[in-house]
Amino acid sequence: MRKIIMSIIAVSLLIISCQKSNNYNYVFATGGTSGTYYSFGGSIASIWNANIEGMNVTAQSTGASAENLRLLNRHEADLAFVQNDVMDYAYNGTDIFAGEVLTNFSAMLTLYPEIVQIAATKSSGIKTIADMKGKRVSVGDAGSGVEFNAKQILEAYGLTFDDINKSNLSFKESSDGLQNGTLDACFIVAGIPNAALQELSLSSDIVLVSLDQIQLDEMLRKYKYYTEITIPANTYNKVDTDTKAIAVKATIAVNNNIPEDVVYNLMKTLFDKKADLAVAHAKGEELNIETAYQGISIPFHPGAIKYYKELGYDIGNN
Repeated sequence: MRKIIMSIIAVSLLIISCQKSNNYNYVFATGGTSGTYYSFGGSIASIWNANIEGMNVTAQSTGASAENLRLLNRHEADLAFVQNDVMDYAYNGTDIFAGEVLTNFSAMLTLYPEIVQIAATKSSGIKTIADMKGKRVSVGDAGSGVEFNAKQILEAYGLTFDDINKSNLSFKESSDGLQNGTLDACFIVAGIPNAALQELSLSSDIVLVSLDQIQLDEMLRKYKYYTEITIPANTYNKVDTDTKAIAVKATIAVNNNIPEDVVYNLMKTLFDKKADLAVAHAKGEELNIETAYQGISIPFHPGAIKYYKELGYDIGNN
């Protein structure tokens, strides 16, 4: 009897061991608890955990893109929300990551556009980027992705930060500056409508500054992480014309050590359960396989490539 009991225990332990070996415990680095990255990341993690056997993804609050890429590189996160431009900087050691090259990550997919929105007061007389010369302009927090987006756009028009009266302010502070007359214009990179601009447009007359097609095309050629986008008329109060803009993409990057089959299943589940994701979070409605690989300037993870190719998208491994 003792031998039988010991045999049963041994088999049970073997079964438990096998079950544990099929469990996946991953950290998903997102953003601040009040932002879209954290809430959307939590919804995505829930979809994965509910539909992939043995999957346990935990959404973790972080300082967003730049910090997330460093967490991936140090193996302190397995998946991460990042802006695709910041991802490019890290991979190539430029701009925010000047002299610091990070390569222990690859791309899965883009989720939704984060549009470079350029707002100005009507009284400023700013109608094009060239009109910003000598004006008071907020370009986002110092060292942020927004600041580099603003720098690149100004350069397309032959301007530098020395040509404007530059401020480094948050989105809310920028909106307040336009409202109280201490700023003429500001750069905000976010989904539309942005809450700060939406509130501002209800109390102040603003314009959205369009990019001219020549400069826009030049930027698309020079920076592979940008995509062209149109901000529809009436996105903001009394802004009744379409606005030509560029956008970066909210992207999921993944640690290179995650197996190909796991990343493939994460991709497949996300698209198979798109309807559930859209119910869980409004941004889920913007998930689109037709655009999920656009704006990526670094290599894709092999598991992501497998999924795209299965659907007929021969994206290679850039």
